[in-house]
Amino acid sequence: MTAPSMPTFVPETITTEVQPIVSEAEMQAAVRILLLGMGEDPDREGLRDTPKRMVKALKFLTSGYQQSLDELLNGAIFPEDLDEMVLVRDIDLFSSCEHHIWPIIGKAHVAYIPNGKVIGLSKIARICEMYARRLQVQERLTAQIADALQGLLKPQGVAVVVEASHMCMVMRGVQKPGSWTSTSAMRGVFSSDARTRQEFFNLVSHSPAVR
Repeated sequence: MTAPSMPTFVPETITTEVQPIVSEAEMQAAVRILLLGMGEDPDREGLRDTPKRMVKALKFLTSGYQQSLDELLNGAIFPEDLDEMVLVRDIDLFSSCEHHIWPIIGKAHVAYIPNGKVIGLSKIARICEMYARRLQVQERLTAQIADALQGLLKPQGVAVVVEASHMCMVMRGVQKPGSWTSTSAMRGVFSSDARTRQEFFNLVSHSPAVR
């Protein structure tokens, strides 16, 4: 009896040529309705261009939907016979909570142990940015970054920690300024080997020497 094969990682194929289902004019009309619902006058001078500006801002903040891993990588995976940890830490993240479409602001720390291939360091930051510029929950964002690197490189392991503050928790609801949420995703040896996992946490828990 043949053992079942492992699922194959398939990079996202979304391209920048995807056309939106809703037009920009329709999006602007929806913002105008929201302003009316707030009791505002969308025709007054200060708000006249707000629908256009808000739609432009939302498109920028969710531009990750129009990107793919193939486009971001642009061939920046290289053969290298290395087996020591590679860590990029303190990657600035700006995302949007999918429940309220309010900002999530934080940092990501991403490490992997190569298995014959390395990736351009800037591409790690771009992968984080691509997934952050979508409507997100932090738990899923963390897992998506880890799974993308694990699938692309087939390394010995990947570790990701995201630390972020959620404005939907700071400015509304429980209103707790200063609160931070930490999430982690461990793959491969970072999951199975406690010493490797601890080395990663030690490296991301102290201030970097270079500022």
